[in-house]
Amino acid sequence: MLIEVIKFVLFAFLIVLISKYILVTYLRKLAESLNLKAKTVGNIAGISTSVPEFLSITTSSIRGLPSASVYNILSSNIINLIQYLATIMLNKNTHKLKNRAIIIDMIFVAVTIFIPIILLRLNIKLDMFIVPLFLLFYALFSYLNNSIHKLYLDNEIKENTQRKIDVKKIVIYIIILAITGIMLYIVGELLGNSLENLCKIFDVPQFVVGILLGLITSIPELLTFFESQQYNKKEKDEMLGVVEATNNLVASNTLNLFVIQTIGILILNR
Repeated sequence: MLIEVIKFVLFAFLIVLISKYILVTYLRKLAESLNLKAKTVGNIAGISTSVPEFLSITTSSIRGLPSASVYNILSSNIINLIQYLATIMLNKNTHKLKNRAIIIDMIFVAVTIFIPIILLRLNIKLDMFIVPLFLLFYALFSYLNNSIHKLYLDNEIKENTQRKIDVKKIVIYIIILAITGIMLYIVGELLGNSLENLCKIFDVPQFVVGILLGLITSIPELLTFFESQQYNKKEKDEMLGVVEATNNLVASNTLNLFVIQTIGILILNR
């Protein structure tokens, strides 16, 4: 069993390391090369840092471990919020949270935590009827997020996006990201095999594995929350860092629950 635990931790951290030091890094470079705004960069970071959750949920579902996937999402989303607030305090940006757009975003994040708690408390089976509901919620949250930022935030910040576009660099970044995707798929398969062995051969409870996955797969978000605020502080616009980190959090949590969990449900019920 000890060997399987070591393999589980090793493969999980490999996913985190690849996501942080290759996937997230080059997605940010690609976003900056395309002159994207802080909100968009945050959304892209949120999507990229959800790759570990996507891989772990997919492998859990394929191997018939639904409880592990729900606990993974719940623990990951709670940890993401704690990490976000911690980095906000460490960077002394708590006063920026008074903006109405940021407050509403925090309400969205709270919803992404309460929904899986309700699912677990009521013992609701992850069935096909939840799929359209989850997709509807995701579309609604995305629409509201865009609307409130236009209403309460966009007119308060000014961004310099007038950088020269280097087509050669953009192509290189896309190639690196494609190779990274292949690497993550291979490691994800290895993680899935280890996960199945722990739950089915050694009888480790699914909720324990799910929480462990949530802890491990939340590390990329912690690093990107902190990095976005530090990067924009150097640019002398702290609000841009908070906007980027907040959209990273919202994108990651909503994607984790509504989209990635939906993929897990579709796999479980195929």
